[in-house]
Order: sequence, then structure tokens, then C-alpha cells
Amino acid sequence: MKKQVLYYAIVVALAGFLFGFDTVVISGANQPIKELWNTSDWFHGTFIMSMALWGTVVGALLGGFPSDKFGRKTTLIWIGVLYFVSAIGSALASDPYIFSIFRFVGGLGVGASSIAAPTYTSEISNPSNRGKLVALYQFNIVFGILIAYISNYFLKGFDGANDWRWMLGVEAIPAVIYTLMMFGVPRSPRWLLLKRNNRDEALKVLTKIESEFSAQATLEEIVEQDKTEAQTESLFNGKYKKALLLGFLIAFFNQVSGINFILYYAPEILEQAGFASQESLLSSISIGGVNLIFTMFGLWLIDRSGRKILMYVGSIGYIISLIMVAYGFLSEASAGFTLVFILAFIASHAIGQGTVIWVFISEIFPNKVRAYGQAWGSGTHWVFAALITLFGSVLVQQPAGYVYLGFAGLMVLQLLFVKFLMPETKGKSLEEIDL
Repeated sequence: MKKQVLYYAIVVALAGFLFGFDTVVISGANQPIKELWNTSDWFHGTFIMSMALWGTVVGALLGGFPSDKFGRKTTLIWIGVLYFVSAIGSALASDPYIFSIFRFVGGLGVGASSIAAPTYTSEISNPSNRGKLVALYQFNIVFGILIAYISNYFLKGFDGANDWRWMLGVEAIPAVIYTLMMFGVPRSPRWLLLKRNNRDEALKVLTKIESEFSAQATLEEIVEQDKTEAQTESLFNGKYKKALLLGFLIAFFNQVSGINFILYYAPEILEQAGFASQESLLSSISIGGVNLIFTMFGLWLIDRSGRKILMYVGSIGYIISLIMVAYGFLSEASAGFTLVFILAFIASHAIGQGTVIWVFISEIFPNKVRAYGQAWGSGTHWVFAALITLFGSVLVQQPAGYVYLGFAGLMVLQLLFVKFLMPETKGKSLEEIDL
């Protein structure tokens, strides 16, 4: 693998860092904002906590258009601008409505990045390294989550009642750095060839990321596949129904595992388990740390063991850990006991769904409709993430044991999905994958 490929993949994956930071930083501001504006549980869940996610839904559903029309690179640059505007606007907001508008703007960036970043990286990779390079996006998501938890912990007490403003505003710094770095990344060779018909420029980029001989062979393979596909084709014409089903199901199961519920409401959930307020923020860091470590394991394994093996491991881990978390709450076990199995749940997610989802969705749709297919899978993911978070402020008030048993039951269905429906895509070029 050429150094340039790794560098480009890392820069693009920084969109994932901002994604993770932006979506989870709200956990530290959750309670202070609720107390400041004295909002009801329903209003707080609908606007304060989930508005960013509704922006993410819109960004994901519409992100395929700018990715195809203006290119993956241009879209990723504008995503950095959205993150910056959201960070500054949220930090300076004077009421819950203005706050929600700027959180929505950040959500647009998150949603669009979950289209453009995996799509771009899959298109500059080869079969032997595509899994790990696309999974760098997920690694950066969980790294951003960890840094958000650490940042929240150290900023608590920094400026009294305005702590939450600093928690949200600090994101502007990495947003500027990422945006500037994106200008040094080339355009996707597949986009240049198929959307701009620029063979020379596409070959020039391919030569940067592959050997000259391999670059020419890849170019011809893309051209040959292009000849067999219609010039304009709808994602929903029936030809891609299996890919659509797979994209929907992996995204659906990702969210009904309860992962975002735990990440977004971590301090509150840990207080319910028996931790004091400051301890809950510190324990949230352990959630981010475990997430990062096991994502690194997933990154190492995905091109060695394959996508299905990781999903098997994650599914079984989900079921066991969620049942034990439920037992911890129902039996009123110690806070430490419950935390251990919450961390086991996070580890199961990180090595399974967390590592696989963006890689798998970026692989299963052909070149012509990849950006729109990515939008379908990502949009599904974010619709359910928004719904889980919307009802989370109410759900977190319910008997916790039964909530986690419900999540565990849904993960049994995921295990059946992996067994009977999910194909293995490891080791195949994008042009070879045919569903």
C-alpha cells in the first residue's frame, strides 16, 4: 500500500473524528442545558438531544446528490464548514431554539460525511486493504467519541455555568484543521472517470495510489463494468433490491442494539447504576476508551477474518452483555458490575457492527449508484438513531432492566441476519462484488 493512499484515507477519516465528537459531546452538556432552560423531558429529547440527529438524517438522505454532482472531495470540504458553524453557533446560543438550529447544522455534516467519506475511501482502496482503510472512518468516530468524553470531563468546572458552551465550542478547532487538510486530497478516480469522463485525471490519481501497471488495469476494469451498466439508473428499479435490503438491515440492527442510547445518555445511565455525577463523567471516558481499543482490533481483523466473522462475534457479545446489564439493573447489583457489562457491550459493538457497517455499505452497491446506496444505508442508520435518541429521554426514565432485555432480543434477530442473509465481501474488488 502506497503511503499516499494511507495519508488520503486518514485525512478523509478525520470527518469521522468530527462525527464522533459532534454527536457525543452533547452528553456532557445534557443536564446543564436542561436545567438552564428548564425544558420538559419530551422537549429536551425532541429538540436538545435529537435535533442534531434529525439533521443527520437529512444530511444522509441528501448526501448522495452533492457527492455525485460535485464530487466526494468538494462535499467533504463543505462538511468541515458545517461542523465549524455548528460548533460556534451552538456554543453561543441564547435559547433552546437557536441551539437546536445549530445542532441541526452539525447533524447535516455528520449525515453527509457518512456518505462521502466511506464512499471516497472505498474508491481509492484495493481489495486487500479496503476494509481497514474504510474502517479508519469508524476508528476516528470512536476516537472522536473518546476525546469528547475526555474534553467534557476536563471542561467541567472550567467556567461555571458556561462549561457546556466550551464543551461544544471547542470542536471548531479540529473542524478548521480538517477542512484545510482536505484541500490536499485528490478527487476520487472512479468519480472522475464515471461522473466527469476524465480518463487522464482518473489515471493520474490511480497512479498515485497504485503501481502504474495496476493503475491501468484498474482503469480498464472500471471502464468495462461501466459499459455493462445503464448510463442513468435508479437505485430503486428492482435490480438492487438485495443490496437495498442488506443496507437497510445492517443499519437498522446497528441502532436497535441500543448503542446510541448508551453513548448519548451515558452519564445519566451510569448515575442510575449507582455512580455519583462526577464519577459518571469519568466512567464515560472508560466507555470511549474501550470503544477505541476494540475498534482497533476490528480494524486489524476486518481484512484478515472478514466482515461476517466480526458480525458473528459482535452479535453474540451483544446478546450476552445486554442480558447481563439487564440483570445488573433488575437485581440492583453494584455499579461496578453493571459498568463491566456495559463495557462488554461497547466492546462487542466496536469489534462487530462498529467496524463493519460503513465498510459493508460502501461495498455492496455498484459504482453507478454507490453514493445513493450509501445514502440509503446511512439514512436508515440515522433515522433509527434519531428515533432512539428522541425517545431516549423518556426511555431512560423507564425500568432499565426491561429496556436492555428488549435490545438483547433484537440482537438475536441480528444474529439470524448474519447467518442467513449477509454475504462476505472480503478480498473482492468493488467491480467483482455482485449481489
